This record gives sequence, C-alpha cells and structure tokens, in this order.
Amino acid sequence: MGKKTNGLNAGKQVKNRRKKFRWSNQWFKRRVLRLKAKSDPLRGTHQARAIVLEKAEVEAKQPNSAKRKIAKVQLIKNGKRISAFLPGDKATNFVAEHDEVIIQCIGGTKGRAKGDIPGIRWQVIKVNDQSLKDLRSGKIEKGRR
Repeated sequence: MGKKTNGLNAGKQVKNRRKKFRWSNQWFKRRVLRLKAKSDPLRGTHQARAIVLEKAEVEAKQPNSAKRKIAKVQLIKNGKRISAFLPGDKATNFVAEHDEVIIQCIGGTKGRAKGDIPGIRWQVIKVNDQSLKDLRSGKIEKGRR
C-alpha cells in the first residue's frame, strides 16, 4: 500500500507527481527546452533570405523515379548552408547562382521533409524580391539585382 497522506499535503504530492510525469511527454519536452528553435537553421522564423550557391538535382524516393530540382543556398542571417526545393515546372530557369532568394518551410509533419524529396525541408518562394509563382506563370519578368 502507498503512503497515507493527510488532506493538507495531498494536493502538493499530486502536483509534484504530475510535474514529474510531464517530462515523459515528447511534445512538452520539445516546447519547454525549445529544441525546435535550437535545431532549426531559420531559428524559429517562418522565412529567411539566402544566396544561391548552386543548383542541383535529387532523386525522388521509391516508388517514384524523378529528379527533383533543388538549390543549395547559404542563409544571410547565420551563414548556414541548406538545400531548398524549387517548386513547379521550369523553376530552375528563373534561379541563377548568386541570386537572393527567400525560403520557407515546405510543411512536412513535425518540420521534416515532405513527400518523396529526401531531406529537403525548405522551398524557394521568391527570387530577387519577385514571386517565383508569378515568374513561372509569365505575369512578371525577372529583374536584376
């Protein structure tokens, strides 16, 4: 049998027990220790500016077989190098080396990669302050920096 507690101390013991067991919850732990912001190259922000270092291709995961176009970029805010997906047809034509791009999270579960693109967690949304979507649709032409 457990310890007998009088009415005055019972609430405190329940509170302490609950506090102890909360640490077994992974979501509580991640939130309190701010693990997402510490491991995230964007440091918790939604978008970030970066400079394109090179364009490359990545093979899609099984069962698909395709070459997904990516850009290897270097973040301006902290110098970290990451890979960002170039969404849509002919998006690589509008991105050149040394262009300034804005990247954002692709939106996979728990901040991870989405779909069949292995290890790519970000995508390019703007090139030289112009929307990549509008560039691809032909609404605007690419400007120079």
